[in-house]
Amino acid sequence: MAPSLMPDLSRAVWTVWRRNWDVFFKTYHVNFLPPFLEPVLYLVALGIGLGSFVGDIEGVPYIRFIAPALIAISIMNSAFFECTYGSFVRMYYMKTFEAMVATPLSIDEVIAGEMLWGATRSWINASIMLCILAAVGVVDLPLALAIIPFSFVGGLLFAGIAMCFTAITPGIDELNYPAFLFITPMFLFSGTFFPLSVLPGPVQAFAYALLPLTHIVTITRSLALSQPSPLFAFSIAWVTVVTIAVFLLSVYLMKRRLVV
Repeated sequence: MAPSLMPDLSRAVWTVWRRNWDVFFKTYHVNFLPPFLEPVLYLVALGIGLGSFVGDIEGVPYIRFIAPALIAISIMNSAFFECTYGSFVRMYYMKTFEAMVATPLSIDEVIAGEMLWGATRSWINASIMLCILAAVGVVDLPLALAIIPFSFVGGLLFAGIAMCFTAITPGIDELNYPAFLFITPMFLFSGTFFPLSVLPGPVQAFAYALLPLTHIVTITRSLALSQPSPLFAFSIAWVTVVTIAVFLLSVYLMKRRLVV
């Protein structure tokens, strides 16, 4: 029988989330270092170094222009790599999924719990980065604090996308393809380091239609700079609809892979 598109979930999904949470804090000294160092390195190299040549972008100092994008990139990377390489290792090499399914947990709950944990990784890293950026005065408080709850939603979007790739990838080495062919182009062409308005119209339309990071950047920049983009509401709607869609699709694809 083909797996149902609608997942069968209960509060047990938080058991899976708690398992990953506990493992994460067992190695906290490693896991918390990158979110502290990443914004500092980018701000010094790009914000101060390159910014001294670039000047203002759309009336905003370059260091303030890229600061919200750094948070958006962290939201993307944290969830995506947690739910691709991390989930693949737990599924295939560590056999963690098999062990959890041997309990009263269902496959739906295991996969949903994995994605909730990926979203939590985005929330943790984005919160740390926001504190660093606020401390150096490149984001506007208190509106920028709204990025903290939004980072969980953005993380869930990328966790769902990542789990879809994990479901259809035959081996861990093949995960390099979405990393380099999907994540890297978004890193460069989603309005992160320069405004999309400098690109041709068709490229802009492509970015807003198909590149999730474009909408995450639009939202984080609007909140961090207290300057809502004309596309802010559209980006909120896009993220909401696509997050629900990829969540359902990822659970369905993973069940197809794991149920034999």
